[in-house]
Amino acid sequence: MKYFKWMTFVVILAFTLSACALPETEMAEKGIYPVTRVVDGDTFKVDFDGEEETIRLLLIDTPETVHPNKPVQPFGKEASHFMKERLEGQKVELELDVSERDKYGRILAYAYDMDGNMLNEMLLHKGLARVAYIFPPNTKYVDRFQAIQKEAQKQGVGIWSLENYVTEDGFSNTESETDGPSTNEKAACDIKGNINSSGDKIYHMPDGAYYAVTKAEEMFCSEEEAEKAGFRPSSR
Repeated sequence: MKYFKWMTFVVILAFTLSACALPETEMAEKGIYPVTRVVDGDTFKVDFDGEEETIRLLLIDTPETVHPNKPVQPFGKEASHFMKERLEGQKVELELDVSERDKYGRILAYAYDMDGNMLNEMLLHKGLARVAYIFPPNTKYVDRFQAIQKEAQKQGVGIWSLENYVTEDGFSNTESETDGPSTNEKAACDIKGNINSSGDKIYHMPDGAYYAVTKAEEMFCSEEEAEKAGFRPSSR
């Protein structure tokens, strides 16, 4: 009788613990969060329990628009605009793979809008991204993504409309007169955003005293854009 009571207690305890652990596991794999800002086509920020976290879309790469050492690349603005249309002021559902973060501390995820559409896939469908950064064990949807990319290539949409633009290492500097940004557009995105050791977000203009020595963590095309992102102007 004592043995029976003890075994009953063990079974009930195990069931209780597993029931308590399940929601935590589900939250670790999927969750819905408010979007605070879209950085570019494959990166955005969310409010995670009061802390701002950077999200990097898994298994894809979009052309650059805010890279400190690269010009605005063809179809980069289109990819960024696509993400802003779907995420600004909205919530996003995140699905993790096996490894949660990259070496920069960004959360790696598959992202879904509130209609249930996976944004990683939509960018590939529209020819606004290429399949990239395939690092096991985060390869859950890689076969599906490559099939979507193959179809976009066949249709010649977006990045696939420019000959030799997409390379194994990213995107070449080849630009088209119709799809590529103008010289003025490139020059406009040269405002450096930096976060100092005290956590202050400061942006530096090209004619500023500290511009040349400032390490850009983000680039902006206008002062309004920098201030909207929470950065203040440098005092010099």
